[in-house]
Amino acid sequence: MKILMLTENDPAGCAILFRNAIEEYTEHSCRLITQSEKSCYSFDKDIHIPDIYLDSGLHVKESNIEELLKTSDIFHFHILSDESMQLGPFKVADYIKGKAIAHHHHGHPDFRKNPEKYRLKYRKLGRKMLVSTPDLLIGLPAADWMPNLVPIMDPLYMPTEERYPEFTVGHSPTRTDIKDTVTLLEAVHMAGVNVDIIMNTDHRECLRRKQKCHVIFDHLQGYYGVSSLEGLSMGKWVISELSDLVAFFVMQFAETETLPWLSPLRHGGLSHLLKLLERAGTSLNRNFMVNHWSDKKVVSRLIKFYEGL
Repeated sequence: MKILMLTENDPAGCAILFRNAIEEYTEHSCRLITQSEKSCYSFDKDIHIPDIYLDSGLHVKESNIEELLKTSDIFHFHILSDESMQLGPFKVADYIKGKAIAHHHHGHPDFRKNPEKYRLKYRKLGRKMLVSTPDLLIGLPAADWMPNLVPIMDPLYMPTEERYPEFTVGHSPTRTDIKDTVTLLEAVHMAGVNVDIIMNTDHRECLRRKQKCHVIFDHLQGYYGVSSLEGLSMGKWVISELSDLVAFFVMQFAETETLPWLSPLRHGGLSHLLKLLERAGTSLNRNFMVNHWSDKKVVSRLIKFYEGL
């Protein structure tokens, strides 16, 4: 299969990781076209439109965009992107005929506010859908859940010996208002421990700082974020409050009832949990990722989805 991923920007760098895993672990080919980027994060890119076309639309270097649009078997749209995308002089809608199509939602605020708009759109078009976390199935019940992946054998996602001198909680919120950052700050103050709030930072530097932390705090919104998977892969204790629905789906995918996420509600509150972890030894959470959530396992699930389009 020839897969073409298309998105305005790469959601938390997830699309490029899917693309890389398809190329590494399968016999299929995958390219990713992005239109913009949140420059402070500097996620890796494949084909980035601003690198190919000047603002005037003038072609500045060779590109195989039209060939990809013509020859790809599957168009995989991320976030809110669809065939209305304009890629330089090429409109994706002109190449949509005969393609298998998937729409992949990652929790964009517009989708969370008005999922009915997207349900009706995809029902009318007869499109298949993916969601990045199980809680999004509430808004899009006809979708398939596709877990995000992290490259667990990449050195930046592996455990290291380097640590901050004092016990430190790492937290990398994209938006502090929906990541319980204020709650965390209150808890670390009560617990008397350090915190590293990582924001507007190159993603590689973000990962290096997380490797030095003792604990990773994701959020308390009922699901997990990519930050959780990064922390688990690094062998960290990870705090995130999973809802029963999310835990159910995760246990099915991971094929285990023993999940590594730590719940403040079940440990006497966040500040008490942080005090417990300050005295705890090293976690075995790296084993969970290796045995139950490897990038190879996730990409196999994605390929099976593609085969059913």
